[in-house]
Amino acid sequence: MLSTQKIIVLRFSAMGDVAMVASVLQEFSEQNPSAELIMVSRPAFKPFFDHIPNLIFHPIQPKNIHKGIYGLYQLYRELRSYRPDAIADLHDNLRSRAISTFFRLTGTTIKRIDKGRVEKKALTRTVNKVFKPLKQTVERYADVFRELGFSIKLSHQISKSAQALPEKAKTWFNFSDQNSKKIGISPFAQHIYKVYPLEKMEAVIASLSRLGYELFIFGGGEKEKLVAENWAKTYQNTYNLIGNFNLTEELAIISNLDLMLSMDSSGMHMASLVGIPVVSIWGPTHPYAGFLGYGQLESDCIQIDHPARPNSIYGNKPCLCGVENCIDLIKPETIVNKIKEKLNGKTTSSRPPW
Repeated sequence: MLSTQKIIVLRFSAMGDVAMVASVLQEFSEQNPSAELIMVSRPAFKPFFDHIPNLIFHPIQPKNIHKGIYGLYQLYRELRSYRPDAIADLHDNLRSRAISTFFRLTGTTIKRIDKGRVEKKALTRTVNKVFKPLKQTVERYADVFRELGFSIKLSHQISKSAQALPEKAKTWFNFSDQNSKKIGISPFAQHIYKVYPLEKMEAVIASLSRLGYELFIFGGGEKEKLVAENWAKTYQNTYNLIGNFNLTEELAIISNLDLMLSMDSSGMHMASLVGIPVVSIWGPTHPYAGFLGYGQLESDCIQIDHPARPNSIYGNKPCLCGVENCIDLIKPETIVNKIKEKLNGKTTSSRPPW
């Protein structure tokens, strides 16, 4: 292998998966400083990669100029100008396979992620379930680079490095008060089955507010923004960030928090990217599937033990645990107590068993 190589990296969605790619590329870049990376993803996700040296971000716009097979061929022509040595396909969908095929015809080396579909099906099926921890997704990403001949050893550690706060967020942060802990809350998710019931999440917020914590609500669209604004008006020291900051600014704010409370969703992975510990809530999905936030602890996952769990990898299927969804069985006080333990430093550190 040449000492310098240009690698095109393909991962277009979803938000949390792309954030996990950024965590891997950060360590890859540190360990392989002579390699040049061209990251291809949706324009909205560019802030995840701004801090990585030797990386160029190239946007894919699948709804217009890169739509359909002709649009993908246009994207191929754009990427060809980088004269890449290899393609790291970390997505393995129709679009990434089409682009890889164009490059393969020119003799470019292609390596593709092994998503472990068979073992994931065994983990989530009802009959003869094989309940065991699978390879983490970040290690599956790293394996693609290993197959290309690179050396990369993931630390599986988070490292906090606070970024400069946006001006309009500075009034919320009183760093002179060391007893004022700041908690991010990411209560929404792309799939409704991964969302903790909002009335119970409100009970969590009410308790945390009474305890004197400062709460920052992240993630969502107009509907979620209305919910967050109502919580911010109702509970002391509670702030809505939805619709008020861009992704770069949100990452900077998260980097100044003490803790993030999140579903199995992008909020967990954004916190990991900037080195913030996460208490996460799990429903029909499970950390054994490999999507626990990079560097996070399994002991900080709140979930119900049930023989039907998990029944979904991505959370796009309803729970099969009975009359009540498994995520509904989690009590608000369980979440509040876990947060108190974590912030007081009483949680026993335990790495995931994989």
